[in-house]
Amino acid sequence: MRWLIISVCLLLVIGFWWIWLNPYSFKFSDTTLEIDQEAEHRVFAFGTLTNPFVRSLVIFGYVPTEPGTLEGYRRYGLDLLPDEDATTEGRVFYVTATQLRRLDRYERVGVKYERYLYTLSDGEPAWVYRLISDINPVPTE
Repeated sequence: MRWLIISVCLLLVIGFWWIWLNPYSFKFSDTTLEIDQEAEHRVFAFGTLTNPFVRSLVIFGYVPTEPGTLEGYRRYGLDLLPDEDATTEGRVFYVTATQLRRLDRYERVGVKYERYLYTLSDGEPAWVYRLISDINPVPTE
């Protein structure tokens, strides 16, 4: 039992290093370079980042959230698809530029997801992560 606990802990440490600290597994795309370093960035989450534990681990800290909605899109698995009659509910929160880069790394921006600026139902813009796919049209906002 002791070796099982040690093995699980070792796997968690290696996994943490591979995902967040490893310089070899991920290179930031150009998107991450086009952010204001001094501003707070508003993010809309509709998937795993709605979980406060996951979000806190990813950005290395706690940030308060509030409910938010994105009109004109419906959730499809871990992505959004355009649907003028749909509304996607999620959580809205603010992060620093460093925390936004951590979110980009977690979402594998440029590899698995892209980060787009959408206008939410409250009329304010927020960053939204969408899967890279041939079926996803690029937003026109």
